[in-house]
Amino acid sequence: MDIVVITTIIASLFVIIGIAEPLAARLRLPYSVILAGLGVLIGVAAIFFLRTDLTDALNPVAEAILGLPIRSNVFLYVFLPTLLFQATLGMDLRRMLDDWVPIMVLAVVAVVVATLSVGYALSWTGALPLAACLLIGAIVSTTDPSAVVSIFRSISAPRRLARIIEGESLLNDAAAIALFGLFMGFVMLGVPDPNLVDALARFPMLIAGGAFTGWLLARVSVWVMALFGRHELAQISVSVALPYLAYIVAEQSVGASGVIAVVAAGLTMNLTAPGRLPPQAWTNLREVWEVLAHWAGALIFILAALLIPRLLEAVRLTDIALIGVVIVAAVVARAVILFGLLPLLTALKLSPAVEPPYRVAILWGGLRGAVTLALALAVTESVRVPDDIQRVVGILATGFTLFTLIGQGTTLRLIIGRLGLDRLTPLDEALSRQVVAVALQTVREDVARITETYDLHHDTVRAEAKRFGERLETAVTSAEDSAEILDRDRVTLGLIALAGHERDTIVTRVQERTMSLRMAEQVLGDADRLIEGAYSHGRNGYQQAARRSVSYGRTFRAAVVLHRRLGLTWPLVRLTADRFEHLLSQRLILRDLGTFIDGRIRRIHGRRVAELLHELLSRRIEAVETALEGLRLQYPGYAEELERRFIRRTALRLEEREYLTMRDDGLVGAEVFTALMQDLGRRRAADEDRPRLDIAMQRTELVRQFRLFTDLDEAALRRLCRVLRTRYVNAGDVILRKDVPAKAVFFIASGAVEMTSAGQTWRFGRGEMFGQTAILMKRTPRAEVRAIAPSTLLELDESRFRRLLDRSKAMQDGVRAGALKRGIDPERLLSGTSARKIDNGLVAARN
Repeated sequence: MDIVVITTIIASLFVIIGIAEPLAARLRLPYSVILAGLGVLIGVAAIFFLRTDLTDALNPVAEAILGLPIRSNVFLYVFLPTLLFQATLGMDLRRMLDDWVPIMVLAVVAVVVATLSVGYALSWTGALPLAACLLIGAIVSTTDPSAVVSIFRSISAPRRLARIIEGESLLNDAAAIALFGLFMGFVMLGVPDPNLVDALARFPMLIAGGAFTGWLLARVSVWVMALFGRHELAQISVSVALPYLAYIVAEQSVGASGVIAVVAAGLTMNLTAPGRLPPQAWTNLREVWEVLAHWAGALIFILAALLIPRLLEAVRLTDIALIGVVIVAAVVARAVILFGLLPLLTALKLSPAVEPPYRVAILWGGLRGAVTLALALAVTESVRVPDDIQRVVGILATGFTLFTLIGQGTTLRLIIGRLGLDRLTPLDEALSRQVVAVALQTVREDVARITETYDLHHDTVRAEAKRFGERLETAVTSAEDSAEILDRDRVTLGLIALAGHERDTIVTRVQERTMSLRMAEQVLGDADRLIEGAYSHGRNGYQQAARRSVSYGRTFRAAVVLHRRLGLTWPLVRLTADRFEHLLSQRLILRDLGTFIDGRIRRIHGRRVAELLHELLSRRIEAVETALEGLRLQYPGYAEELERRFIRRTALRLEEREYLTMRDDGLVGAEVFTALMQDLGRRRAADEDRPRLDIAMQRTELVRQFRLFTDLDEAALRRLCRVLRTRYVNAGDVILRKDVPAKAVFFIASGAVEMTSAGQTWRFGRGEMFGQTAILMKRTPRAEVRAIAPSTLLELDESRFRRLLDRSKAMQDGVRAGALKRGIDPERLLSGTSARKIDNGLVAARN
């Protein structure tokens, strides 16, 4: 085929891609439906002009279109890795992990259920062997949720719901293609009725091998990219090579799933690269991948749609009936997951609640597209698959895809409208009226100042002011008619706005490079949780998300266990340093929110709501300060190093701004400006690395701060440091349970705990101890101890505590103080130690 013709056709396809997006917006149809429709039209037109006798002028073009080298390998080895890799780079993985249960259920479990449902439904018709039926089930179980996600975003659906659907799409394709490879092997080997248990037993090995391959290659790639420093084009080039190498190595060398390898590689790079690459380089890399994925996704839809007329040429009446069986089985299988299993997970508190209207939208929005057609094409091309199976697989997959695109895709927005998902709630409508009223008042004040500054004609100003005043009066009247908003709802809306402004502030800090991209992802995740918490559960949800942002997570606790039991230090060092920087970044952001409450929220929601928001913000700041102070006590000097780093970054940003201003004013030439920016870039790169945190060296300093250990000599202090175990607890965690034998004494390094016994409550803070009473009195505890703030505790076992108590007067004084605080006679506690001989004035001390 003439290379000029091929180039012209490919260029024309890019023109069609450019036209499709505005056309989809104009027709209010999903973008993928428009692309598929254009592809089908092009394919039908090419066949028509090639076979018609009306004209032969377009025959060369038609032959070139139908002769394009469209093979399944092109889809699977060229386009698919691009789409999957970009999807993983664009994900907020930390937020995805919050919802991993519903994502895994909708992706993996739903794919298996759909595969089995379609497969067995077809096998009952007797048209194909079971292996071929299960192969068709795997092909049609992939979903393309881009249509429903784009509509959910346009109607301001809950972000969490859209995130779950996006996560499903990624793992859905991976699981379906892995199953496809499994059953394709049985069909090619001529195994008509495979043992389903044996078949599914191989599935985990495909996933594990692919995951390890992708993880290993991504780690190597990130290491190489970090070596390239400021050479962004080299870093982007390595990232482009990664998904293709992962796919090929997994498929050809390891014998595992290439799709899983690509997904694992993308997830690994998403988690590790932001901390190793400069922020701007990481941003540019993701932007490049967005463009590549946009082109790949559009081309795969158009090229796959070109094949539809060819695949449906041999369709029979019985095939249409089989297509109906596939449609019913696939829809029923997805409905069982959405309306059966998902509510069960919600009842078990493993998944967020998904309202029935949204579940209907997800059910109807499960379109099939290019991946389904590509897999069907791979079957029709294989010479090892019997011809009758090739024909039926191609027709059923293509017919089912057409039904979802034409039947579901064109009616999805109508269904969403009928469900009422595209309408604002009464609360949102009332809020929008108030926002308009406040905004117009601000605009009127600003316009008045501008007209005075520019000395415009008096009559013109008066006429426009009258016109604007009429609009403002209408807006204010409409807002006053919305006074039925409850104070509770105003607080919720105020919290959502406050968290949204917090998110905008974080983005600004990242753009100014005063906050690292790695930390920005964490605090942005915190802001998103605040928004979703407030949206779902009001003030309680916001406060719960705020507490979580300063708590010790599961990963941190796992690192503590590794450090304690295996002596593996580096995970704890890294996570502790992350926690330091995270809390410091949070504190800097929270300090700026008070002005927003006074300037904006007060004007919309009133003084009472603003005061309540100030109170909640103060609690958040206090919680962050408490957690940060605990780290300062553990690792003195490290927080100061981070603060110095922030100051240096701010100075560099201001210096860069001055250089840009001087260049724009013509005060410095291009050569001087380039030299200045290169020097600034070197200093900025030097400040990217965090100061080193040494956990072992800081333990002694922490123990020295306890008055209970002041009379220990240096050798005894070092021995004590070796046997003390650090324990991190979050607010609400139970440390000692009632009626459970006590085996250790705890010393509070930071935070606070609350002890409850017989209806009485005592609180203990930094420098105090608890748990000694039950041990000294040799009885089961009658009190429960619970943390009331994120706390760091030092734990000492019973035998070592008794030995320390025998020889330490400071420790004995601490026991006395704790006993007196609870109204217990200290003599009863210390009767078995030398303390009884030391102090004969216990009664006087108590009085």
